[in-house]
Amino acid sequence: MIILIGGVGYAGKTYMAQQLLEKYKYPSLSIDHLKMGLYRADIGCGFTPTDNIELISDKLWPILKGIIMTCIENNQNLIIEGCYLLPEKINELENEYLTNVISFYLGFSTSYVEKYYGSKVLNHRSVIEQRGEICDEWDVMEHYILLNKTQKEICEKSNAKYFEIQDDYEEEIKSVYDWIDDKISQKFT
Repeated sequence: MIILIGGVGYAGKTYMAQQLLEKYKYPSLSIDHLKMGLYRADIGCGFTPTDNIELISDKLWPILKGIIMTCIENNQNLIIEGCYLLPEKINELENEYLTNVISFYLGFSTSYVEKYYGSKVLNHRSVIEQRGEICDEWDVMEHYILLNKTQKEICEKSNAKYFEIQDDYEEEIKSVYDWIDDKISQKFT
């Protein structure tokens, strides 16, 4: 089983991957680590770490697709998380692979961001990784709201599963874990 966790930055993807790793014992891959590894190995790799999400996704997707296909062919489990997992790319997987993939996206409602941007979104961005400085495009609340709205629209257009946190992150994220548990149990029953 392959679990793909996409969505906006600071939505809890890395933390969720860590929790799923501990629960299911599936290895986990952060696309940020893949991105930085490729860039540090070859600064001429076709992108820089600060390029836009679409460009980086275009460069990384063939590698990620190959990893996904290889894991499925070898009956191996893996969790992959990152903002570079675009719904339209995942839809490129052939049906024989898609039946072994659970994919979904995390984001925040406008009201959540307006209410909790500083106190929860930014303050929790380093729960798993030490992220340091805020990414330039996410350091303005209005732009972050736009990123969340755009992610939701893309998911709706691509018919991708999208979980939008409305008010109580801890309580609402439980429904995501329940949904994953249900998908995994359906696969193995």
